[in-house]
Amino acid sequence: MSLNPDIRCIADIPRVQARLRPGAAALWFEGRTLTYGELDALSNRCANALLARGLKPGDRVSTLTKNNADFFILWLGAVKARVTLAPVNFRLAPPEVGFILKDAGSKLLVVGHDFADACDLFIGQLPDLHGLVQFEPGHDRWPGFRDWIAAFPDIDPNLAFEPDDDVIQLYTSGTTGLPKGVQLTETNYRALFDYGIASGWAAFEAGKTNLVVMPLFHVAGCNSGLLSLLQGARALITREVNAAEIIRLMNDEQVAYAFLAPTIINMLLQTPGVEAADYSKLERIFYGASPIAEDVLERARARFGASFTQLYGLTETIGGAAVLTPADHDAGKLRACGKPGWGFEARVVTPEGRVAGAHEVGEIQIRGAGIMKGYWNRPEATAEAIDAQGWFKSGDAGFFDADGYLHIHDRVKDMIVTGGENVYPAEVENALFSHPDVADAAVIGVPDERWGEAVKAIVVLKPGAAPDPDSIIAHCKAAIAAYKAPKSVDFVAALPRNPSGKVLRRELREPYWKGRERQVG
Repeated sequence: MSLNPDIRCIADIPRVQARLRPGAAALWFEGRTLTYGELDALSNRCANALLARGLKPGDRVSTLTKNNADFFILWLGAVKARVTLAPVNFRLAPPEVGFILKDAGSKLLVVGHDFADACDLFIGQLPDLHGLVQFEPGHDRWPGFRDWIAAFPDIDPNLAFEPDDDVIQLYTSGTTGLPKGVQLTETNYRALFDYGIASGWAAFEAGKTNLVVMPLFHVAGCNSGLLSLLQGARALITREVNAAEIIRLMNDEQVAYAFLAPTIINMLLQTPGVEAADYSKLERIFYGASPIAEDVLERARARFGASFTQLYGLTETIGGAAVLTPADHDAGKLRACGKPGWGFEARVVTPEGRVAGAHEVGEIQIRGAGIMKGYWNRPEATAEAIDAQGWFKSGDAGFFDADGYLHIHDRVKDMIVTGGENVYPAEVENALFSHPDVADAAVIGVPDERWGEAVKAIVVLKPGAAPDPDSIIAHCKAAIAAYKAPKSVDFVAALPRNPSGKVLRRELREPYWKGRERQVG
């Protein structure tokens, strides 16, 4: 399968699909359908509204909203006007939202009604922000999005695009400092399209349904929706992650494809009714964004009956780098994250700066056309992240096995050094998830006078299970080396996670390291 040659840029997606299938469903949201013909016309109106407001190529427009279909009208209208969309994580506190809007220099903010009141806490500090629009109608000061664009013609402005145009600016989570704006370009998205379609993992059949549950300020959510529209599929969008609703939609709406973070997969498996739903139309599940325990993956494969594809990448690599195909899953490579290919290269570099050999752990570095242009207005951070040869330093620790498959240990910064031995949390968590009483788990290093750091498990138990740290520790010692097994276990009701499902280990570590100068042993 190959990309439609008439699609030269993102703005061509609604143009071409409106010509090929104007009456077909493009977007479904809370029972309402938008056709491809409507999507093209509405994105034209949006582009003209942005141009009439005086926005110029490279200006930023932001969103602060939960998922909705009109996000894609805005995004496609923005690229038709050569304006860059800069979504903001709606889970951030108002000062953090204000920081990102100021950093991006956003000229316009389109907000969901859930967050309209919070805007008053920061808009007065944003001199570049010249307008606010609410996605839903009914605000007493700001126009509703559809009402606002309705005043402008649905004639395509047909602006010439440049391969270096920033299509979207997604902000890093900021778990190790202030968030940075990742500039993703037309060239980057062309690389994603070639990567996804040439390798086959993202080859969607026109007219079938793709479930979009990941947040639309995250690369996985944006890519999932855009890959649907690229190929004439129906993107079924959920406002937020609700496990019971996801199961219902899979059953009722004939979902064929879905990208699910591992934490969502684990959540679905524990939701009442998961065993009774009909998954006969479900063909493929894609997963990534955080490590998955082998036990969770095996149970999901048995429950859903679909083929599974793991995707490894980062926001800075447009979500691409390596793919673990369904055949790889069947071949017993469940602990790998796949092989690089289709425009991406990957290597592992030791702390000494040497390219690692097989099974030698180091930092994963990635190169290819999908690598970001850079961090917005952060030339020093960009130069630190991407070397002169174009290798992006991922911050992930991993290794290649003898068959050329890439394996992820964890983030380099999350490595635990105990008694001179390196322990990666994901390996211990994999053992924890195979314990019959464990619903969720995370592993951190805590201070230890003898070993420097000791391995601690933070565990969420399954309903009805009794806390039994000795049983959990013994279980891990039977699965992995004794020095890697937890020395202690704490039990909590829920783990803190970011929107992509990654555990916020910094929050878990903080109480144990409070008052110490160094956050490692």
